[in-house]
Amino acid sequence: MNYILKDENAIYYECGYSCDNALFIKLGSEAFFLTDGRYMIDANEQVQNATVIIERDLYAKANELLKQSTIKKLIYDPKEWTIFFFEKLTFGLKIKLKAKPDFSHKKRIIKSSEEIKILTVATQLGANAFDIFAERITEEGFGSSEYTLTYMAKTALSNYGEYELSFDPIVAVNANAAKPHALPTENLLDKGDLLLVDAGLKYKRYCSDRTRTVFANSNFSFDTKQKFKRKKIQKAYDTVLKAHDNAIAKARSGMKAKKIDALTRDIITKAGFGEYYVHSTGHGVGLDIHEMPYISSKSDTIIEDGMVYTIEPGIYIPNEFGIRIEDMVAMVNGRAMVL
Repeated sequence: MNYILKDENAIYYECGYSCDNALFIKLGSEAFFLTDGRYMIDANEQVQNATVIIERDLYAKANELLKQSTIKKLIYDPKEWTIFFFEKLTFGLKIKLKAKPDFSHKKRIIKSSEEIKILTVATQLGANAFDIFAERITEEGFGSSEYTLTYMAKTALSNYGEYELSFDPIVAVNANAAKPHALPTENLLDKGDLLLVDAGLKYKRYCSDRTRTVFANSNFSFDTKQKFKRKKIQKAYDTVLKAHDNAIAKARSGMKAKKIDALTRDIITKAGFGEYYVHSTGHGVGLDIHEMPYISSKSDTIIEDGMVYTIEPGIYIPNEFGIRIEDMVAMVNGRAMVL
């Protein structure tokens, strides 16, 4: 198979190293990693099973390699390319270019046992960071804005720079939590508020992803057992938790992804909150925070052992509150194992 990759994580998956200016070309049994002189030392030390080529103009060099080759077809992922760089790469080429969207994601959909071990460590480190964040809020977080709380979350997750973050944390109080991808505001956290936190960190480049919604009071924790003062919030919370637990308990290898989505959606709909469940049940996680499989009501993907994805049902009532509970699972021996 002949293909070219531009995405950092796609390249890393192939050869164990990537950077922000690189190309990876696979031509039959030969592989080439192209980058510039800034990354020469790291590339020569870390790239596996590929010839390292140092050039200032990667695209001109890639064009030259392809013209010198005898291949007739080259696969690429159109999602990775801008028109400018694609035209530069393909100038004068007579090779047939075949677009395969999500080419690398499809290769990575089944995780190896080693990848699952790494993802397990990532999720455990993330869970530990949630505990540290809860302690810091209890000690100094009440009265702070969502901006300040977000900064506190970043320091807890990264352990002051030791780990990269999977994404910018979502830290939302009360009505702001009704926005699934809420941005921080000047809202202050008071005791007795609803607090939603969605965050993750990277371990050996692999992501974690976790969401908890809590009744923030003295000595609170990010445990899934929560008691709220408002009956409406408690009902919504219990419904989301039931949907979350049901999907994890009943997910099986061999099911279609949309069946797993139904394991959460049916419960939320029957409880009268269906219109407030505005996203899919989950998504794959790996080197990217969003990968295949996608656990949605429209997905016919067959779930298989080795797939890793989130279960994250939610209820979002505008101008009132939002609730989401999320864990990552791996399909092992036909069942969903919480990482």
